[in-house]
Amino acid sequence: MSLDQQEAFARIRLLRSPNIGPVSYQKLLGRFGTAHAAIEALPDLARRGGKPYRAASVARIEQEVQAAKRAGARYLFHDAPDYPELLAQIEGAPPILLYRGDMALAAKPCVAVVGARNASAAAIKLAREFAHSISDAGHVVVSGLARGIDGAAHQGALPATIGVIASGIDIAYPTQHAELQEQIAEGGLLLAEQPPGTEPRGSHFPSRNRIIAGLAAGTLVVEAAPRSGSLITARLAGEAGREIMAIPGSPLDARSQGCNQLIRDGAILVQSADDVLELLSGFEGAPRSSFHDVTSQQNYNFEEAAEDTAESADIAGLLTQAPIAVDELIRQSGENVAAIQLALLELEIAGLLVRHAGGKVSLAK
Repeated sequence: MSLDQQEAFARIRLLRSPNIGPVSYQKLLGRFGTAHAAIEALPDLARRGGKPYRAASVARIEQEVQAAKRAGARYLFHDAPDYPELLAQIEGAPPILLYRGDMALAAKPCVAVVGARNASAAAIKLAREFAHSISDAGHVVVSGLARGIDGAAHQGALPATIGVIASGIDIAYPTQHAELQEQIAEGGLLLAEQPPGTEPRGSHFPSRNRIIAGLAAGTLVVEAAPRSGSLITARLAGEAGREIMAIPGSPLDARSQGCNQLIRDGAILVQSADDVLELLSGFEGAPRSSFHDVTSQQNYNFEEAAEDTAESADIAGLLTQAPIAVDELIRQSGENVAAIQLALLELEIAGLLVRHAGGKVSLAK
């Protein structure tokens, strides 16, 4: 698809506008056809949701585009021919990415390798060796440029590696990986969802993790403590229907408890890079691991809502701050799917609705 500069600019502006996330962005494009038309409609949608609204300013987006150019980065839109196919399949796939490097790497078979920041020396060595063997076999290693396992995986796989960062494309984090990040940008592929100049915040890391999981046919966890970010990546990979693999460790080491628990919960135990390659050879979307069932997504057509609409206030009355599945809202309200989705979109743009994984929503706090 050929995208003219005005529409590309409008898409960036739409995504950077308040209360617009990946899901609402896609729904707005689906309803209005172009980002320019969607931006024009935002104030009225927010008014119907109960709040005034102002989209991101043109000046702010102009500054962002210039910052991206200075960083040597390019924009990748969700419907571009080289947008990664597996990433496009996940719930809430990023509509716009910034990248530096070779985008063709994302089209090759990818394996995510993640793990603890405070990893043991043995686990770091193992991650580096696994990544080297995996890349030698023609796969690309994806990770998040964090300390510990992530950094070792990138180093072992260079240049066949993709680094996904939680900051802007022009920010190196952690700072000790600034040189490694530049090596990946020059020889591999560096991806960022956040605008240039954005410092990493806590909420950015789960978003980064979903991209790591979404790019790869399988995720390998080398070493991880319970409730770590690596386990979030594994859970997201499982929800996307991808393979989950873990290297077992001593039950006496807290850094192995996460991997051991993953294996108990259905992840595949692996002990060598050959195990990983064999498991992912010819992967066609049917994982052997049973860590999570695939989350189904319901399609809908906004045009159906033209004459059959639900009032935003009525739908808000069914919501609380506890997440509830959209399917349950549809059952309880008796409205059709398109009408409910339009009402939820109005509430979201007004800042009154929060979306959660698994197709759930709640009132904003």
